Amino acid sequence: MKRITSLSRVTEADRGACTAIGNFDGVHRGHQAVLELTRHAAKVRGAPLAVLTFEPHPREVFRPDTAPFRLMNAEAKAHRLEKLGVDLLYEIPFDTALFGLTDTAFCDTVLAQGLGVTGVTVGADFCYGQGRKGNAETLRAAGLHHGFDVTIAPLLGLENGGERVSSTAIRNALRDGQPCRAGAMLGHWHRIEGPVLHGEKRGRGLGYPTANMDISAIHPPKFGVYAVLVEIVTGPHAGNYRGVASMGIRPMFGENTPNIETYLLDFEGDLYDEHLSVGLVQYLRPEQKFDGLDALIAQIRSDEQSAREILADIPLAGFPLGHEASKTHG
Repeated sequence: MKRITSLSRVTEADRGACTAIGNFDGVHRGHQAVLELTRHAAKVRGAPLAVLTFEPHPREVFRPDTAPFRLMNAEAKAHRLEKLGVDLLYEIPFDTALFGLTDTAFCDTVLAQGLGVTGVTVGADFCYGQGRKGNAETLRAAGLHHGFDVTIAPLLGLENGGERVSSTAIRNALRDGQPCRAGAMLGHWHRIEGPVLHGEKRGRGLGYPTANMDISAIHPPKFGVYAVLVEIVTGPHAGNYRGVASMGIRPMFGENTPNIETYLLDFEGDLYDEHLSVGLVQYLRPEQKFDGLDALIAQIRSDEQSAREILADIPLAGFPLGHEASKTHG
């Protein structure tokens, strides 16, 4: 996948794509439905499949003082879109110039002149342009003017009367410690991605070395211990593994900067500075402070055994929407 971070870097070869537009935070099933419609259009036209998204997320510009809300950072989003077969990722800076464009100017400057799109797909609730005055129907009219097709994807709900798929609903599920409910809306395990940081190496001394990652820029799932699936994205140990992760402020050691610490089952090796993707499968228990290291180690062993049992029949890669996923509701 080619990642383009400015309109000025769009070459002639990058133009003419069928393009899905949106923030794609989480790349959930609604986003995937938009992508599938775009994929079909691209196949019919013999055009590249592209996604147009914005960095930083507009909400970070409009409301900079709000708590972290993003389900994934830019790297994680790009990684997920690449896995879904996207050819081009237009990752356009959301700055004052873009913010000031009217809906008409956005279509003229970005879609027609900048990208030369042949087709566009958006969700039914899509809004754009200054004051969010543009919507899916005004986009359709702009497409008729500029000569690109516009497909509008209906909003997606879960089967059997389930809740509407949205980034907000997914955040709520993660806040409540229900990663499988979030996964049902995402169509994949909710993943936390980033480089492995150097920590205090306490886990190594306890016999459980962990890979430590920062979570300060994303919406924090419920603090506690999880059974997880881990993809090592870079380095000599690249591949998929099972594990157990602790997310939170580590009350046993009096620290208060939230992070995630992941112990990979049956793994030996150095992961510092490598890129990890940690998928939350099931919430095991909340964080707690123990009377001493012996009690802590005993609980870690219990957590490890619970994680092994939960993850035993779950595939290392992909997301099972059938029996294997449903049994993690317990």
